[in-house]
Amino acid sequence: MFKEDLYNQKMTKTFDVFVKELASLRTGRANASMLDLIKVDVYGQKMPINQLATITTPEPRVINIQVWDSNNVVLVDSAIKKSDLGLNPQIDGQLVRLPIPDLSEERRMEIKKIIKTMGEKCKVSIRNIRREGNDDLKKKLKIKEISEDDEKKFEKLIQSYTDNFVKKIEDKVSIKEKEIMTI
Repeated sequence: MFKEDLYNQKMTKTFDVFVKELASLRTGRANASMLDLIKVDVYGQKMPINQLATITTPEPRVINIQVWDSNNVVLVDSAIKKSDLGLNPQIDGQLVRLPIPDLSEERRMEIKKIIKTMGEKCKVSIRNIRREGNDDLKKKLKIKEISEDDEKKFEKLIQSYTDNFVKKIEDKVSIKEKEIMTI
């Protein structure tokens, strides 16, 4: 039998990854999730900063990273500098301060383009999952595992999942663009 739930789960996972990537974009406000995608090369492996330190946002424009092991402070500092966030960490013992500068109009426009691109990539992924589901349906119909009526019913269901997720993506993109332009 056809497992339409599988395609809904795949689309949900794709959407969740998109939301996490969006959260990691710098918006001009201090947000601990900005550091989620940065990996630090420690103990012979790449680890996220939140597994090496406590991350807090004591002020709207500052992120504090309290590194647990003093040997890792320099590694955390260099990983942040190498990232494309454009932040300049300040070290104070085991505390790394990240002042978040205001975004220039030019940078806001760049980020807006990045958000649109991320949204389009996610929509393409969702549509690829739809195509995969429809191809699966055609195979099952060919080997007479499902009827033509079932094929049409499941195609509509997969299309409704696709439409739902594309709308969610567009909504997220719109909200994030407003957030970027109003700060």
